[in-house]
Amino acid sequence: MVQPGLVVVHVPNERYGRAHEQVTRTEIARRLAGLKGFGFAGPFEPSKSYPGPVYFVPSDTLVEQEAAVLGIENEHDLFGGVVPYAFVATKAITHPLVDPRAAAPPGWSSSLAKRLEGAVLSGISAFSLDDARRAGVHLLKRGPARLKPVRETGGFGQTVIEDAAALERALAALDSAEVSRDGVVLEENLSEVTTFSVGQVRVADLVATYYGTQRLTRDHSGAAVYGGSDLVIVRGGFDALLALDLPMAARRAIGQARAYDTAARGAFPGMILSRRNYDVAQGFDGRRQLRSGVLEQSWRIGGASGAEIAALEAFRANPALQVVRTSTMEIYGDRDPPPHATVYFRGVDEEVGPMTKYAMAEPHDDA
Repeated sequence: MVQPGLVVVHVPNERYGRAHEQVTRTEIARRLAGLKGFGFAGPFEPSKSYPGPVYFVPSDTLVEQEAAVLGIENEHDLFGGVVPYAFVATKAITHPLVDPRAAAPPGWSSSLAKRLEGAVLSGISAFSLDDARRAGVHLLKRGPARLKPVRETGGFGQTVIEDAAALERALAALDSAEVSRDGVVLEENLSEVTTFSVGQVRVADLVATYYGTQRLTRDHSGAAVYGGSDLVIVRGGFDALLALDLPMAARRAIGQARAYDTAARGAFPGMILSRRNYDVAQGFDGRRQLRSGVLEQSWRIGGASGAEIAALEAFRANPALQVVRTSTMEIYGDRDPPPHATVYFRGVDEEVGPMTKYAMAEPHDDA
């Protein structure tokens, strides 16, 4: 008798450990179990023997060694991604080094920058403070730059640099050991920005591809933070998405995300990616020129995953359905979600305070 599979949540490190992240991750894993026809077994226990196949929902992108220990062999074994080196999962791969003499981690691909030309903004990745200084000086010749820690998400920890003095202040605030280990990105700064989300998910026999835009909201401190995404999701791959009647800005974002996806997989063959998401920024540079490019990749469960799962559930329920509109909302405060929403978290997070997170799906006009 074949044992039914089980879905487990795996937290390989302390990142994404806030209460709302933990609860959301668990609820998404439950719904993935339903999509796959598996049982849900809660947090992964390394010492436990699991009967039948195990499907992992990691909190972060895994490296190959971690995946091998867990028995992950292909995209049907996890919701997320597996990469050969830890830096490949960060925004450090989005840009080249300042020059061939610059410090680089083992496994760095010098050819990826060429592959990414036209898909990303102007920027430089650095693995030493000296290289970061040279990168900043170079970028400031074109206008303001943005310094970005590679492991932060949602814009946290970023600094806009207007001149050489600001560059020195920003570099002084960095930990040289962390920069050497993880890297730091310096990138042209855009104004009046629209951020697109472009991605694809594969679960069981379902494939869904999407584009949409992100929205900002205010947290309890008044800071502008990620507030959710509005997505158009199709059954199938990128060709099915591009077959829709889309605005030119969306087509540009989708094309750049697709080029980034192809380039990254070409530079690091053997990656396992069942969940892909790319942030694409469109706005004006320091010379008031319209610019567009991929900011970073996410090959793990993310802020748009509630909307992704809502689409997959809709496609599973109606085999004739081809396109849906979905959205995720992150609300700071105690506000009732719509009655038809799927609520992923509603409560008080110990770090961010009262919060509600939910997702919704509805038919698209082209469905």
